[in-house]
Amino acid sequence: MIKGQDIIVVGIQAWDIEIGSNCKNIAAEFAKHNRVLYVNPPLDRATLRRGKNTERVQKRIRIKNGEETGLVRIKDNLWNLYPKSMTESINWIPFHSIFKKLNRRNSKIFSSDIQEAMHQLKFKDVLLFNDSSMFLGLHLKEFLSPKTYTYYMRDYLIRVPYWRKHGERIEPQIIQQADTVVNNSTLYAEYGSKFNPNSFMVGQGCDVSLFNDEKDTIQIPKEFDAIPKPIIGYVGYLTSMRLDIELLEHMANTKKDWSIVLVGPEDEDFQSSKLHELDNVFFLGSKDGSELPAYVKGFDIAMNPQLVNDWTIGNYPRKIDEYLAMGKPTLATRTKAMEMFKKHVYLGSNKEEYIQLAEKALAENTPELARKRIEFAKSHTWENNVRAIYDAIKKSA
Repeated sequence: MIKGQDIIVVGIQAWDIEIGSNCKNIAAEFAKHNRVLYVNPPLDRATLRRGKNTERVQKRIRIKNGEETGLVRIKDNLWNLYPKSMTESINWIPFHSIFKKLNRRNSKIFSSDIQEAMHQLKFKDVLLFNDSSMFLGLHLKEFLSPKTYTYYMRDYLIRVPYWRKHGERIEPQIIQQADTVVNNSTLYAEYGSKFNPNSFMVGQGCDVSLFNDEKDTIQIPKEFDAIPKPIIGYVGYLTSMRLDIELLEHMANTKKDWSIVLVGPEDEDFQSSKLHELDNVFFLGSKDGSELPAYVKGFDIAMNPQLVNDWTIGNYPRKIDEYLAMGKPTLATRTKAMEMFKKHVYLGSNKEEYIQLAEKALAENTPELARKRIEFAKSHTWENNVRAIYDAIKKSA
């Protein structure tokens, strides 16, 4: 446990992001025993140009013009900083030497805003926690002089085109200079250890309190009345970048007496897929997050038919914890990140295994197995995750 410290959290997601965020959950957990400043990414020129008429960008413009304060108290011990300075959009620059100079300039501007907030809050001897901000984060140790610098890796960002161009060169540098590197998958921890011996797998936190049906109070939606059983279902964004459409088509065509239920918004590839032509595939559309436990309850098997690629291979899918918290037999694609779930999740490597494992899951499900799944999911709390981060920081000291 780390207590009574001043912690600065920077990352690639702002506090006012509309989706869930690991970094926000971690910051809130930090703030239970420490003072925490969560710093939003600064407004850059490209974002200003693209989203000038949105309220999120307008708010940042007002802060830039001094019309609103950029330092906002979220709750006890937790503040959110909207940097008032604007940085240049430089990722398009093909020359490393030019990018390097301008990136350092952006980082210095960003650091100046953080230093001003530190002065206002009287932060001293700060612990700096960087959630994957590899470009701006490269010079923060130099400009902010933190007591310790922790780099958090939870996605294989250098396999994403935006980050790849300069990230393949820069991320190893930032990993090397960090005092501690923490990762939410074994794959990322092994990658980090190539550049820094203080690279630790700390797992993943998940708030599964919403997915708690131990008192049998959650009602299955009426939409399920017209759907034949058994139901094999998925909840989440339906995108071909992460999910295997061919696998879903194979399951539906091979087992026509199974219902494949997909809950969530679709990307263009899903909208145009042959899945819409199959009688035993049901698209239920987008649902509010608070409704998702009811839809999971309607599944006989919950699944995560993940496509294995450079972007997804190390990802920790929080939905697995949510499925397990509902006690559901869960079927997922075998990856290195999923190995930690192998005692409680059916892991398939190909289309044929998916069919075989789904049949096995349907045949052997029991209340005792459901109880074990629930207990396992409950162990993945943000409290436990942050405790592992604290331990990693102490080991590196």
